[in-house]
Amino acid sequence: MSALTPAMQLCMAISQVQNQLINSLNSTLSCHGVSFTELMVLYRLALAPNVTLRRIELANSVGLSASGVTRLLAPLEKIGLVQKEVNARDARVSLVKLTEAGQNLLNDALVSFENRASTATANMSEKQLQQSLQLLSVLLPSAS
Repeated sequence: MSALTPAMQLCMAISQVQNQLINSLNSTLSCHGVSFTELMVLYRLALAPNVTLRRIELANSVGLSASGVTRLLAPLEKIGLVQKEVNARDARVSLVKLTEAGQNLLNDALVSFENRASTATANMSEKQLQQSLQLLSVLLPSAS
């Protein structure tokens, strides 16, 4: 077996850090009844014009497939955090809108998220945080 290249080591390290962080965030957000991925969906909707996005745009913005976002949205619709919207121009286009209840939950969950993110990065200086963001932007130039 050959040794891992630095690029391979970096990819593995990023994956390990991501998995640990996602597990920690999911645990933190569970008191709000949402996962980190669901929080990202609610956040993306909150940023959208009229808090409404096409399902495919929403899926792309959070790194899910179209079917994945549909499965994720079903329980959020059921509990009233998001709702289906009709596109007046094209009935084939599936829109999702953040509800007032969804916005309220998002606001509360973002406080927990910020606390957990601060704890996770407590050993980093502001300069290190900014450098990390810059380095990651090189790997994902289209990320926002």
